[in-house]
Amino acid sequence: MVDMIKSALGFGPEVDFLALKEAGAIVIDVRSKAEFQSGHGKKAINIPLDQIDNKAKELKKKNKPIITCCVSGARSGAAKRKLQAAGVEAVYNGGNWSSLESKLSK
Repeated sequence: MVDMIKSALGFGPEVDFLALKEAGAIVIDVRSKAEFQSGHGKKAINIPLDQIDNKAKELKKKNKPIITCCVSGARSGAAKRKLQAAGVEAVYNGGNWSSLESKLSK
């Protein structure tokens, strides 16, 4: 049951986010602009979930791993699925932005 919920949110097997960061991953925070301005990760860029489809081609051209994040993991999971559907291959759901930030700064 837990695995099914994780899968629905876009989480999969354990991911080494620090290694992805060192490999040049782009961190995309898919919260609203106001939420992002209230606090976000150091190198995160803000692309709200409702704008992710419009940015998918641009992100695919960068040819770098993408880590999505939000507050709970639900929107970042949706963003992951949208990017994968647009052909972006290396997309990872980082879940909660502050938890992800701690994983990226070890």
